[in-house]
Amino acid sequence: MNDVTTPDEHADAPGTAAPLPPATPGRARRVILTALPVVLVLAAVGGAAAYTGTTVDNADRGARTSLWQEPAHEPGKDPAGDVARGRASTELSKLLLPVPSGYRLGPDIGELGNDSEQSGKTAAAAVKESAHGLAGKERRAYEKRVDKLRIEGTAARSYASDGNDLLVETRIMRMKDKKAVRNLYTFRSDLFEIVGVFRQGPKIQGHTRNATCFVPRKNSKDSIESMNCLAYDGELSISVSASGTVPFDRAAVAELLKDQLNHITSPGEYV
Repeated sequence: MNDVTTPDEHADAPGTAAPLPPATPGRARRVILTALPVVLVLAAVGGAAAYTGTTVDNADRGARTSLWQEPAHEPGKDPAGDVARGRASTELSKLLLPVPSGYRLGPDIGELGNDSEQSGKTAAAAVKESAHGLAGKERRAYEKRVDKLRIEGTAARSYASDGNDLLVETRIMRMKDKKAVRNLYTFRSDLFEIVGVFRQGPKIQGHTRNATCFVPRKNSKDSIESMNCLAYDGELSISVSASGTVPFDRAAVAELLKDQLNHITSPGEYV
C-alpha cells in the first residue's frame, strides 16, 4: 500500500464559526473541571473511550471478554447483496474501510449495529440526548454548540479479527465546518494527554499531522488492553477504538487506521 500524505491545510468554510476554539493546556484543564460531561459526550459520539481512570481501571472485563466468542448464528442474507466487507450504498458508507483480509464484521456498536449510518439530524439528536448531567442553561448552551457543529451524518463499522483477539470500531462523522473538525480533533487530543490516564500510542505512517493514538497507562492486572485514535480529513472526523487480549497488537490497529485514512483519499485503491 502506498502511503498518502494528508495535508493539514484544508480550506476553511467561509463565514462559519468554529464551535470549539483550539485547545490549550490551561483551557482544557478548565473544561475538565467545569464541563467534563460535555466532553465525554462528544468523545462517545466520535467513538473514543471514556477519559476517566475509573473507566479504565474498574471496567467489567469479564463482560468484555464475551466479544471474542464466535457468534451463535450466521447473519441473515441482506437484501442489498453481499455485504461481508461492509455496505457501500451511500456516499458516507463508501468512506468506511471495507473489511480487510484477516477480519470480519464485528459485533454491534450499541444500538447502531456493526455497519450503520445515521443522518445528520438523527446524529445531532443523539448527541444532544446523550448530554447526561446537564440541565437548564448549561444544557441549552450545549445544544447550541452541537448545532454549530452542523453534523451532516455519521457512519460506523466494527471489525473483529479472525483470531478473535482484536475488536476495532471505526466511526466517521461529517460536518460542514472544516475548521470545527480540526478544532474538535485538537481539543480531544489535548484532553487525552492532560487527564494523565493515557499515553501516546504508535504514530500513523503518512498521517502524523492529522492522526493521533493513545493507550492507557500500563496496568499489569489487565487481561484486555485498548487503544483509541483520533483523526480528521477535511470535513470528516474519524475515530477508531480498539480492544484486544494480551499481547495487544497496536501495530495492527495503527495499520487499520492508516488504511482507513488512505481509503478516504483514494477509495478505489483500498476496496
